[in-house]
Amino acid sequence: MAELDAIGLEILTNALKSINDESFVALMKASYSTNIKERHDHSTAIMNADGDLIAQADMSLPIHVASMSGLMRCVIEKYGDDIHAGDLFVANDPHTAGGTHLPDVNFAAPVFVDGLLVGFVCNIAHHADIGGMAAGSMSGGMTEIFQEGLRIPVTRIGTKDEINQEILDIFLLNARAPTERRGDYYAQIAAAKLGVRRMQELGARYGAKTMRAGFRQLLDRSAARIADALKQVPDGTYNFRDMMDDDGVETFDIVFEVTIVAKGGKLSFDFAGSSPQVPGNVNMTLNATQAAVIYAIKALLDPEAPNTQAVIDCAPITAPEATVCNAVFPAPVAGRAHTCQRVIDVVMGALAPALPDRVPAAPNGANTMAVFSGIDPRNGEAYVYLETIGGGAGGRPTKPGKDGVQTGITNTSNLPVEAIEMEYPLMVLEYGLVPNSGGAGKHPGGRGIRRVVKPVDHACTFNGVGERFRHAPWGLQGGGDGGKGRFGFIGANGDETPLPGKTGDRLVPDGSMALVESPGAGGWGKAE
Repeated sequence: MAELDAIGLEILTNALKSINDESFVALMKASYSTNIKERHDHSTAIMNADGDLIAQADMSLPIHVASMSGLMRCVIEKYGDDIHAGDLFVANDPHTAGGTHLPDVNFAAPVFVDGLLVGFVCNIAHHADIGGMAAGSMSGGMTEIFQEGLRIPVTRIGTKDEINQEILDIFLLNARAPTERRGDYYAQIAAAKLGVRRMQELGARYGAKTMRAGFRQLLDRSAARIADALKQVPDGTYNFRDMMDDDGVETFDIVFEVTIVAKGGKLSFDFAGSSPQVPGNVNMTLNATQAAVIYAIKALLDPEAPNTQAVIDCAPITAPEATVCNAVFPAPVAGRAHTCQRVIDVVMGALAPALPDRVPAAPNGANTMAVFSGIDPRNGEAYVYLETIGGGAGGRPTKPGKDGVQTGITNTSNLPVEAIEMEYPLMVLEYGLVPNSGGAGKHPGGRGIRRVVKPVDHACTFNGVGERFRHAPWGLQGGGDGGKGRFGFIGANGDETPLPGKTGDRLVPDGSMALVESPGAGGWGKAE
């Protein structure tokens, strides 16, 4: 098996990066929904023949690492040697197919070179609706996975480069905006086929054996790099505790606690102090917890390290079953992004004494979701506008936190007003930063985002899921807490009606507007 020298390995690494990036852009440009084509809520990756992550597009979302890796484990377990050129696999289910929540639909296609399986190309995209009891499939108040939408087990949807239209029709029948969903599914299929072609072109250059050897070398190099990074944490035991506001059903002040042990250049993470899984849909599966922990490790110790299986496996994680960090069937998990953010917060908080010159104050700590849905009066078709809105970033040891950005495991953009008003029967009356929402400090926290939206010539339904509406983002090293988020309706006379942080489908009153304010962030250091 021919191994590559250092220069050859770097060339292979960049070739894989180019394939991922091209596939990412192709999916973005071919998709129909604003959530993908404008906000870029999708990811691409390349796995080896064992399903290990080799490379992920730089523009991808950290949370998507968990889902794509989970899908590959399930594909290999279910199909084994029954995998052929031209196959295409799809899944989304968190409890049986390695997903983290139902709107994230995964595709994977095998790559054969010289008749040998060398790997897989994968992509994942967040669909604005996957069915279920509420538009957007992420509303608060859901109490079991069946309410959250269509559950897709690991399924071979393509054979010999032909798509099984009957399976795809089942997907579309369960969606509120099937035309948009069809466009997004076709974009994912096209991106997968593009990735396979590019990988085969690479295989024609290197050959199967050299590609396999190169993948192993990439993982070895990545493992050595992340091992060096872990040595930066001084030996010790570090603990931190934080809370989520509520689960949208009956549970408030949900505890997240981590104990981190650093010894001899190795780290371990124990979430045994966290709350039992809750009735509402803020639970998470263990692979989502793992993605959040890995994000925090990389952000603090080696931000430029490539995402590979070596990084995913670099630190053991313990979380008892049936807790919010390791929920079991039939737990609802649609709001797992908020939970991931809290996992990141407690890991960062725990490591603040060990790395005081690196850890920022708490960011907005949310994935503030707003969904507007109804029948578009311009064409009579159903629409679902979903967005997760950024907020403040925590004050840093050397500079203030940024205003109005995505933080943690998300990597999406805020949707431009022009795109909203062009695509949907909605008018954005306000879009700006929330005054005084950044925590005070030597380096103040960033401010949250304020958006006021009014339906145009039709009845509109709003649902939203927010966090840090009850427990403010904490300051660090004497810095002040950040501002909290909030939802509400604003009447024609200007009166405001507050809404819960987990709001199910609510009809926007005639002549009224929906208000969304995301949290700010904590400040770092005492104000001078």
